[in-house]
Amino acid sequence: MKPTLAALSLAAITAASTLVTGTASAADDPIVIKFSHVVAENTPKGQMALKLQELVEERMGDRVVVEVYPNSQLFGDDKVLEAMQLGDVQLAAPALSKFGRYTKKLALFDLPFLFEDLDAVDRFQQSEAGQELLTSMEKKGLIGLGYLHSGLKQFSSNEPLRVPEDAAGMKFRIMSSEVLEAQFKAVDATPLKKPFSEVFTLLQTKAIDGQESPWSNTYTKKFFEVQPYITESNHGLLDYMVVTSAEFWNGLPDDLRAELKAAIDEAVTYGNQVARDKDLDYRQKIVDSGRTEIITLTPEERAQWLQAMKPVWEEFEDEIGAELIDAAYASNRGN
Repeated sequence: MKPTLAALSLAAITAASTLVTGTASAADDPIVIKFSHVVAENTPKGQMALKLQELVEERMGDRVVVEVYPNSQLFGDDKVLEAMQLGDVQLAAPALSKFGRYTKKLALFDLPFLFEDLDAVDRFQQSEAGQELLTSMEKKGLIGLGYLHSGLKQFSSNEPLRVPEDAAGMKFRIMSSEVLEAQFKAVDATPLKKPFSEVFTLLQTKAIDGQESPWSNTYTKKFFEVQPYITESNHGLLDYMVVTSAEFWNGLPDDLRAELKAAIDEAVTYGNQVARDKDLDYRQKIVDSGRTEIITLTPEERAQWLQAMKPVWEEFEDEIGAELIDAAYASNRGN
């Protein structure tokens, strides 16, 4: 028996009603933002991510949900940017060294002995030149939303490091960075690119002789427990860029994007203050542990390290840009 015209009309109306209801329901679902990072929750980056989650829940909970995945639970820093471009993660904060395939300019932040302290870093990052770097990868599908501090880096090692000659022949874990590779080669050491999640085991088994990290990572990842010496060199910067995909970010409604950016800015400011507050605290905890000896360089010893590593600036001047290097160096108080 064929359906009547009335029955067909009723079926069409029901189908249309279901479609509209489903669309409305989907539109009402909050946007889920997966924030993937590689460090512990009690680090400055970990605290920043949790602060963002809290702020978004308070202000945008019915429209946006931030899910935080620390300790490489979703992706390591070597894979997270690819995952982001595939839409598998919406926020990340990789080390600035991880962006080499997207832009060479961010290698600036890996140059050894470029910044004398975090105040100089802040001055440069908030300058016009520093802010322009955040959007330098948009054509490659990535947008930077802010700079996040971890801190200035120290060397840890199986043998004491006081002068550059002490590093000769030693194997150091580095992030994937041509600048960091050149930095260790400048002192006749062997740089090995290894995932951050593997560093403790590599140190524990003596597969590598040392690594470089700020106090926060050295303490929270327990590197100090398997390294008898830490040289307080403050030789480099470990900072992160809070980053998202251009497709995701530009696809957000204008008002929601502005509100989310404000929450990110606030969380980054909070994370950077945590980095400053925690820096000396983590250092003191390492001292109190008695597990490792902290070597403080004399001005003369530090000058030797600077002299040995500063040629790396010139080596990467063409890729980074001499004007950019000069602008960063000028952020130091003495310039």
